[in-house]
Amino acid sequence: MAKVLMKGCEAVAEAAVRAGCRFFAGYPITPQNEIPEYMSSRMPEVGGVFVQGESEVASVSMVYGASAAGVRSMTSSSGPGISLKSEGISYLSSTKLPALIVNVSRGGPGLGSIQPAQCDYYQMTKALGHGGFRLMCFAPATLQEAVDLVYNSFDYAERDRNPVLVLMDGCLGAIMEMVELPEMVEPDRKKTKAWNMSRFPDEKRPGKGLSPVYPEFVLEKENAARGQLLKSWEENDVQVEELFLEDAEYVIVAYGISARVAKEAMLKLREEGFKVGMIRPITLLPFPKKSLRNLDYNRVKGIIDVELAIPAQMHDDIALEVMERAPIYDYGRSGGMLFNDEEAYDAIKKIITGGAQ
Repeated sequence: MAKVLMKGCEAVAEAAVRAGCRFFAGYPITPQNEIPEYMSSRMPEVGGVFVQGESEVASVSMVYGASAAGVRSMTSSSGPGISLKSEGISYLSSTKLPALIVNVSRGGPGLGSIQPAQCDYYQMTKALGHGGFRLMCFAPATLQEAVDLVYNSFDYAERDRNPVLVLMDGCLGAIMEMVELPEMVEPDRKKTKAWNMSRFPDEKRPGKGLSPVYPEFVLEKENAARGQLLKSWEENDVQVEELFLEDAEYVIVAYGISARVAKEAMLKLREEGFKVGMIRPITLLPFPKKSLRNLDYNRVKGIIDVELAIPAQMHDDIALEVMERAPIYDYGRSGGMLFNDEEAYDAIKKIITGGAQ
């Protein structure tokens, strides 16, 4: 299929439409406003429904209802809006309803900055909402990857009967790149009978209900099943890009736009003879633990965590796998302040040559 030039937010919206998404509810917040704007005109073209809710809370509740009717459903927001949606997302997971949630992240905490940042790592992987539930979380580094991950996320959500997260920073939401769009999928709601409360014309089954409230013994069983689901993700669904690890003495760990910038710095450093490699998590949850755990720490002298967040939020997950076998250095900016490849190059080289504290 021919490639087209698209803006990040619009590309992921079109990918969702092509994956069969036919319901979108959201509320405006920078830097993801182009997603609902695009959906407001695109959904009617494919027989879908777009709703701008009166709030983030209302929007995620509408997604809950649409998913319960067997419709592929989606919402999007940025960090403050995701916080408001967190109760509804917990209810989606509790009721085992599939949905896609896209976070185009900005600076924080609080209202913070409308500029790009990566300060929602904790939120998306550790504390999305009450109850201890977990969701798969993808972190694209290019628009093509964002398109592909969004397109496939609906299948993951329906496979696991659990919402799926896509975390992309404001840079990816705003840039324009050539993307190859996937084929259009026509949704088949008959495949959703396990959770679909609707009654089809050719069916005589009685209506049924869904509830996020369980007796204690049932809730424990459901939570045990969620624990097994997490283990299955770690065994089967980790996605990671590994570069030059076979001889690396220093290993950069970065995701999203930070990884793109750090990769350019890494390539320049390798041209100068520095043995630098990279681990780029594509799934933030499940985290690529084995990539760090299996490094040769007789050779690796340091791990460099590069993020648009201060303090570095991925640091803790890295440290759990490194287990003090090598020092971990952090480099990044915060609050919407960005770094370019020259700045990353200088900072990483300073760490390698012993100039960083």
